[in-house]
Formats: sequence, structure tokens, C-alpha cells
Amino acid sequence: MSAHPDEKHPGRPPSPVGDHWTNTTTPADPQGGQLPRPAASDDKGTPDVSSATSVTFNDRHATVFRGTLFRLRSLLRVRVGAGIVRDIRARAPWYWSDWKDAWNYRVIPATALIFFANVLPGIAFSLDLIETTQQYGVSEVLLSSFMAAFIFSVFGAQPLCIAGVTGPITVLNSTIFKILEGKPDSPDYLHFIGWVYLWGAIFHWITAALNWCNFLKYVTLFSCDTFGFYVAWVYLQYGIQVITRQFGSAPASPPAGALVSIVLALLMLGTAFLFQALARSSLFHRHARRFAADYGMPLALIAATAVAYWGRFHTAHPETLPIGAAFKPANGRAWLVRFWELDGKWVAIALPFGLVLWLLFFFDHNVSSLIAQGAEFPLRKPAGFHYDFALLGLTTFLAGLLGVPAPNGLIPQAPIHTRALVVHGRPPKRDEEGQRDEAAGREVPLAVVEQRVSNLAQGALCLVLLSGPFLHVLSLVPRGVLAGLFWYMGLDALASNGITQKLLFFLTDRTLTPARTPLRAVRKSRIALFVAVQLAAFGATFAITQTIAAIGFPVIILLLVPLRALVVPRLPFTPEELAILDGPTASPFTMQSVSGF
Repeated sequence: MSAHPDEKHPGRPPSPVGDHWTNTTTPADPQGGQLPRPAASDDKGTPDVSSATSVTFNDRHATVFRGTLFRLRSLLRVRVGAGIVRDIRARAPWYWSDWKDAWNYRVIPATALIFFANVLPGIAFSLDLIETTQQYGVSEVLLSSFMAAFIFSVFGAQPLCIAGVTGPITVLNSTIFKILEGKPDSPDYLHFIGWVYLWGAIFHWITAALNWCNFLKYVTLFSCDTFGFYVAWVYLQYGIQVITRQFGSAPASPPAGALVSIVLALLMLGTAFLFQALARSSLFHRHARRFAADYGMPLALIAATAVAYWGRFHTAHPETLPIGAAFKPANGRAWLVRFWELDGKWVAIALPFGLVLWLLFFFDHNVSSLIAQGAEFPLRKPAGFHYDFALLGLTTFLAGLLGVPAPNGLIPQAPIHTRALVVHGRPPKRDEEGQRDEAAGREVPLAVVEQRVSNLAQGALCLVLLSGPFLHVLSLVPRGVLAGLFWYMGLDALASNGITQKLLFFLTDRTLTPARTPLRAVRKSRIALFVAVQLAAFGATFAITQTIAAIGFPVIILLLVPLRALVVPRLPFTPEELAILDGPTASPFTMQSVSGF
């Protein structure tokens, strides 16, 4: 067993990510080693128990005080920009191979899959923002997706992470609009958002410069699974909203188009899962199964869209995506937003909103990067969290300048992209001990095609969609098909989520679970308790987003990290149980970028 990371630095405070807070028996001196225990006795030399207890108590308080001073001194000795420099040095030698390695067939299906999984949900997420604010259009969403893809694929240190317009940023922007709408002297919305994005960008740059992304080493599967569970339910909720908005104010006699949309949504959902089931089955040749896995979702989307124009379905006129003029923003405004013309009072008011934006992106984007480079993927190229977060500040600033929704890392699109780039193959028929491997006949992940072309290509396709002919094609996609896509992506994310897997294990007959399942070593009551804490955190996050207080939901999301680090270890779990129930999101190789200095 490898040594605990804190054992290499005895003076460093113990990590809260482990099984529990350690060093509870003998206090450690900040400079290393153990603190002396002065012997206490009376005048006759007889040990004084009460005095010894008092000395021990005072020693512990002195230790805590000195440990606090040590941590403060460590924070003050920040090497400004060291994380960014190290990320550049680690990733720069791989830059040319990032382009050469794209000469691989896996890039083609990955580009097709992530294009449909990125652009259509991004537009659908923005429908509420478009209809609520009347300040955005489809052109703004497509331009934001292209900008993020271009910057992160060409200049980023983690090109596998897909960035675009997400549900949380549309919730944040819509909530800001509703807050400003009721003010008698409300400012120009895009000018105010421009300042919100500028303040957020400044916080991004400060975070990257001060190496605060090192705090990602405290982010475990507990936080990632909870946030991923929340995002999956947001997808399911938005799919329902896309359908219900078509019923109007008379649900008792719904229009035929709304009913057709429900049929199209279910057709999209069922066809996509049918392709997925085929890909995971033993039917047909493995190349046919791989084709179903690579292109199943895009083919299901195209087929469901075609059905909308077949026979009597077409006469129902189901609602389709709204579009605008080619390469033109909404309301005929200029692309450049002169947000510097905003009154100084509103510039100051935009500051706390920019802080909330920073909190959201700090967790959302970095968790997306972590999951896209998860431990289950056999990666060989280093990560770069500090540098990429500085780049995210640049895209946030440009989004405010252009008047487009700010892009950031996407869940579940980022891990979907990496999964599509995995090269599968058959393992050796015998293991290291010479025994026959039971899984020898199955394909397993052997490598990942780590390159920049697929991200850049899907972004370029977003730019192509801004042209007139392709905007017309986009306008043919029924909203019901988008609802089905939302349901498919949400259910697929739920199926692979750690919370769902623990719940299924909890409900499964123990005699029917494989003997090698790690959760068999954990008491079911502790599994239930661990999942209950995650579900409570999910419920709080989901509930607050349904109210006007949704502006504060990034704070709830960020609190997942201290909840795991400080509260969960105090619950009745053994260290062995916590080690099984939770763990690091990414491999130690990936986490080298945030390992500290």
C-alpha cells in the first residue's frame, strides 16, 4: 500500500479527503515530528494526573495554534502563476502530437456524437433564456459554442473537455434578468451582464494566478456524483418543459402538434436506447456493435426528425426550433456590447453576481475536466487545470463583450467525448499469474485518442450552422426530438452515476451480487447513510434552482466539498467503508496538475 500523501510532509495538516481527520492521538509539530509531552509531578515526585491532563490539553491547543500559523504562512508564500507555468511546461511537449494523433478513425464518430450532444441541448437550454430576456437568439448560442471550442482546442491544456452553453448558466442569466426587470431604473441587460462576466473573468484570473485550483485535490467522487446527479435531473426536467410549453394555456384540449411532439420524444428516446442495447449485446459482429455505439444517438435523432415530416405527422405541425438571421445577433443589435458605458452604481452591483458566476464555473468547469479525465480512462498526457481556468476567464470576458451566453465545461458531454475516443481491444487471454482471464473474450479500453481535432471540428460545425442554408436545416428539427434527446442524455447519465449504482446495489439481493463487488464489504446501513447525504445535497441544490433564490445555487454546489471533507468523516463510517464508498475522481497522474508545490 502506498504511503499517505501527508506522510511525505509531516508538518502539513492532514488531508480532509481521506477517511478521517488523523493525528488525534499525538499532536504533530508543524515543523515535523511529535510534540514533547512534559512530565508533570508534585513536590514529592509523584505524577500529578490532573496536572498532566492540563498540560496535555494546553499542548493540544498550542499545537492547533501553531498549525494554524503554519497554514497561514503557507498561504502567504504563494508562488504567483506557478501553476499556470507548470501546466504549460507539462503540456507543451505534447502539443504537436495532439494534432498528429488525430489521424485516427475514432475522431470521426467522436466529432459527430459530441456535435449533436452539444449544440442541440445548448440551444434547447437557451430557449427559456431566449424567450424570457428577448436579448439572445440561436446565433448567440452557436457563436458561444464555437468560441469555446476554438480557444480550448487550439490553446487549451485539456482539449478533451468540451465547453459550451449549459443549463446552470442559462438559469443564472435568467435569474439576473428577473431581478433587474422589477427595478424602476433597471440598466441595459447586456451591459450589466457584460460587467458580471468581466468581474467573473477577473476572479478566474486571480484564481489561476494564485494556484487556487489546487483545492481540486479535495474534490472526490462524492461531490462529482452529487453534481452529476443534479445535472442529469436538470436534463430530464428541461425535456419535460420543452413538451409542456407546447400545450399553451389549454391543456384540456391539447393541440395536435403537442401530442406529436410527445410521440417524437418517445421515439427518439426509445430508438437511442435500442442502439445502445445493441452496442452492449452479443448480437452481430463487433464492428456492427461498435457502429451502433458510435452513431446510434445521431441516427436516432435524424430518424425521429424525419418521422415528423412523414404522413399525417407533418399535418400536425409540431413546433420546431426558432432561428434568426444568418450571422446576426438578436434584435438587430451590434455584436459589440459597450458595457463600459454602464452607470458606476450598476458596475458595483454587478460585482457580487460576478462572484456567484465564478463560484459556479470554478466547480462546474473543473469537475467537467476531472470527469472527462477520469480514472477509468487510460490517459497518457498530462492535465492543466490552472492554465485552462485562466483561459475560461478569457472566454467569459469575450462572452460579455459579444453579448453571448458564457460557455464552460459540459456534463455529461465532456465524459461522453472522452468515452467516444476510447480504443477498445481484447486483453491477453491469461493474467499475470498464468491463469485464464474470464474477460478475455470481451473488449476492454486500451487507450484514448488524445487530440484536439474532434473538439475543434465540432466547434467549426457550430459556426457552419450560422450560415443561412444550415440555419434552415436547424429550423426543421422538432422540439419534441430535443425533449427526447434531453431524456436520453439524462437517463444515460443517471445510469452511470455513482448514486444510482449504490442505490441499485442496496436494492439488489445480496446473494445475486458478484463476490468481487467492493460494496459487499460495506454495511448496507452505511451505504444508505452515504447515499442519503448525497441525495439531501442534491435535493437542496435542485430545490433552490426552482425559486428566485436560484442565483445562490452555485454556493450550495461548492459546499459539497467541505461537506465531504468535514462532515461526512464525523458520521459513523469506518475508514475502510469510506475508502470503498468514495474515492478520487481522476488518477494521480491527472491530479499532478493540482498537487501543490
